[in-house]
Amino acid sequence: MKAIKKNYYIQSTPEHIYTALTNPLTIEMWTGASAIMDTVPGSEFSLWDGDITGINLEFVENQKIKQQWYFEGEEGTSIVTITLYPEGKKTRIELLHIEIPDEAFENILEGWNQYYFKPLTLLLED
Repeated sequence: MKAIKKNYYIQSTPEHIYTALTNPLTIEMWTGASAIMDTVPGSEFSLWDGDITGINLEFVENQKIKQQWYFEGEEGTSIVTITLYPEGKKTRIELLHIEIPDEAFENILEGWNQYYFKPLTLLLED
């Protein structure tokens, strides 16, 4: 099992980023796919038309999102924690994704970079 710990910077407020990560209509804007999301711990979520699914574990409004992700065809789950830190006119987004199956690591890392934070940045910085 592997882990990703990485920082991303977006020129936007933690409030806007939190909304973009938790509001299903906003998620659909930057992913281009259907999303099911609720900020109630224990609720199930689905992103990218069901390509990513899991359970929402914890929310601290405008500060933190913690989720348990499922992997298709795998018995185990992984934990994703996204923490938002205001830094001047930007927000530092700390991503911690643990318990990633070795064979899925490269695809997941590319997914975070290309399909998660790149379109989110384009939406919020335009």
